[in-house]
Amino acid sequence: MRNHTSLTTFILLGLTNNPQVQVLIFILLFVTYTLSITGNLIIIILTLVDSHLKSAMYFFLKNFSFLETLFTTACIPRFLYSLSTGDKTISYNACVAQVFFIILFGATEFFLLTIMSYDRYVAICKPLHYVTIMNSKARSWLVICCWVAGLLVILPPLCLGLNLEFCDYNVIDHFLCDASPLLKISCSDTWFIEQMTIAIAALTTFITLLCIVLSYIYIIKTIIKFPSAQQRMKAFSTCSSHMLVVSITYGSCIFVYIKPSPKDQVAINKSVSVLTTSVAPMLNPFIYTLRNTQVKQAFADLIKRISMISK
Repeated sequence: MRNHTSLTTFILLGLTNNPQVQVLIFILLFVTYTLSITGNLIIIILTLVDSHLKSAMYFFLKNFSFLETLFTTACIPRFLYSLSTGDKTISYNACVAQVFFIILFGATEFFLLTIMSYDRYVAICKPLHYVTIMNSKARSWLVICCWVAGLLVILPPLCLGLNLEFCDYNVIDHFLCDASPLLKISCSDTWFIEQMTIAIAALTTFITLLCIVLSYIYIIKTIIKFPSAQQRMKAFSTCSSHMLVVSITYGSCIFVYIKPSPKDQVAINKSVSVLTTSVAPMLNPFIYTLRNTQVKQAFADLIKRISMISK
């Protein structure tokens, strides 16, 4: 019998049942999560306190780091708790909340990456109008629009998903609550919501990626026309970090939608989820800081201030 009201918990199978492998996974995820939070918080602090990092590019970078912090926090701490205690249960409400925040933060991130590519387009293709176009009011509204768009992406499938019914089987073959494994164990007819979810995800990915690609086509066309090689290298360097982050983010996302054999699909999706929820958020702060002279200088200045205060 279907019994949605009595179902109060789910069981997350995780990645493996091998205790030794679980220890290694715990150490890996704890280290990557710590580095991710530390790196992103450092970027946020630097953009807040350093007067040289007040342009629109660093404003968007600050918001991106904030989003990365929220995204990885929505995914990893709950799994670390499960690995350390052996408690694989998660309440229905907590599971729904995790699905909501993961998709909200992930979708908002896609839109923000698109805005960041537009920012680079304006900076390189319309440098004389950059300050006017990307004024403080405009960039604040752009970030708000990213959050609203992310919310609009999650609301339709979530509203339908709240009406799903579940039978006695409550085991989710994943290390976090995700839409796909939840739909697989539902008693309800999930065809429509599955098609809606795929359509919204594909549309969001396609539209945002298309906007990013178009921005960089115009950027590359403009850079090629620069008279000196030094100018071209400087322009490319301001875009390289963003292009690398876009490649990692979209590459891992698109990989999930490449359908492997049914036997391997769950294992591959789990592996990609580990990459997107822990490894990528850890790498992004280093990508932006190691390839950006101003951020490195701001970090060095901050360390000097802290050392002077401690003395």
